[in-house]
Amino acid sequence: MTASPNLMSNILTILIFLPLAGAFVLFFLPKENGRAIKHFTLLVTLVEFVLSVPVLLNFDGATAAMQFTQKVPWIPQFGIGYNVGVDGISLWLLMLTTFIMPIAILSTYAAVEKHVKEFMIFMLLLEVGMVGVFLAIDLFLFYIFWELVLIPMYFLIGVWGGERRIYAAVKFFIYTFVGSVLMLVAILALYFYNYKVTGVYTTELSALYNLNIPVKMQFWMFLAFGLAFAFKVPMFPFHTWLPDAHVEAPTAGSVILAAVLLKMGTYGFLRLAMPLFPVATFDLMPFVTGLAVIGIIYGALVAMVQKDIKKLVAYSSVSHLGFVMLGLFALNLQGIEGGILQMINHGISTGALFLGVGIIYERSHTRQISDFGGIAKIVPLFTLTFMLVTFSSIGLPGLNGFVGEFLIMLGAFKTSPIAVVFAASGVIFAAVYMLWMCQRVLFGKLTNAHKLHLTDMNFREIAYMAPLVLFIFWIGVYPDPFLRKMDATVNAYVQQIHAKHQSALAASPAGETLLARYFDVRK
Repeated sequence: MTASPNLMSNILTILIFLPLAGAFVLFFLPKENGRAIKHFTLLVTLVEFVLSVPVLLNFDGATAAMQFTQKVPWIPQFGIGYNVGVDGISLWLLMLTTFIMPIAILSTYAAVEKHVKEFMIFMLLLEVGMVGVFLAIDLFLFYIFWELVLIPMYFLIGVWGGERRIYAAVKFFIYTFVGSVLMLVAILALYFYNYKVTGVYTTELSALYNLNIPVKMQFWMFLAFGLAFAFKVPMFPFHTWLPDAHVEAPTAGSVILAAVLLKMGTYGFLRLAMPLFPVATFDLMPFVTGLAVIGIIYGALVAMVQKDIKKLVAYSSVSHLGFVMLGLFALNLQGIEGGILQMINHGISTGALFLGVGIIYERSHTRQISDFGGIAKIVPLFTLTFMLVTFSSIGLPGLNGFVGEFLIMLGAFKTSPIAVVFAASGVIFAAVYMLWMCQRVLFGKLTNAHKLHLTDMNFREIAYMAPLVLFIFWIGVYPDPFLRKMDATVNAYVQQIHAKHQSALAASPAGETLLARYFDVRK
């Protein structure tokens, strides 16, 4: 597919600011007509997705360079510019964001009845921030979009959430804001260090990647960036905000939170922490790998004892994102590609799980597992869809989850076979908690007579679940098109990070210990 050169030269900026324009128009629509507001918001997100398709189709998977770049001086006296671009690492996250947004909007048609106008404005502002994070290749611009996401999600949880929405919203804000402050301090340190070395003020990532940052400085800056991203992933033990946020958030908020917002953390590790500080990345790899494995097992075990379906799915995210971190910190082609693909898989599968929970909650107004039982007899289409998504989440061969987990374990086995042995138990535990939940909710004897009033999925619900099921099968059966787009970028990425690590080690004293490297401790 060929698109207009003028369109393609500005396509990324259009994708960033189209939702902002949509939110601006919403300000002038009468709030009494909630249906028209929903239709307009759906149209904006659909147009956003359609405009992102040419980026995918015209993306050259044979090069590792940033594509469709746009560079405009913004605050030139301080070296700050509006720089955006897309490569094989960010491409699929961009597509996931534009793909999942209209689905999330469509799910609100029956669920959101109060303050519809404000809800849709916040959803569009959320899309601005998410798309901006994945396309920014300037550190200052990245930070602005990173912070922008925080505000609309805070209000989506705090205004449209459940009974404990204020507690969940404040907890979400505090955790993520603390991480953001740490990242801001590290950005400033990096900014001034670059000026000290080069005599140039800049926040452009391509320039910062070329810095030879002192090893000791790398350690502390990696910790600052890493904590910000660890809160967002969230990694164990920084995960405690996530179950509360998921349980209290409206369905659309949970879908966006699981599908896209959590990936901002894993993407941050890939885009910033790992390539900027390669020595610290390698030195801390065993520590991060250990936390990832603990998160995989812990998230699965805690999910197993949950009584609320939504909370069970929330804890499953802790386990699944542990697999992503395990793959990224394998620091090889298979692990990183598996991690990126698993980000997409988790967004599709867990997003679909939250949509399924929302469908059943809208009818029964309960999420307690004990309130259900045997409903497959009266909602067969919902049961079939929910089971397919469940098998995807478990990682059944032939479905998308299997491909990502296999590549992750393949890559991680090269660096830490023991970690893979323990991580593999998470797959078993996932089968236990997901299938046990389905058995209690969907099958067996119909335990509550009032559930006979449940109705099966309507056309609108089929319309937003069908694309997710399609991609569950597509990626599971034929993942090659998805992997090919990232091959060149990830290959170059792995080579670069290994080369910078080896170069730094060559300049270090022979036999230097980690303590001596970072804390001036004599051997």
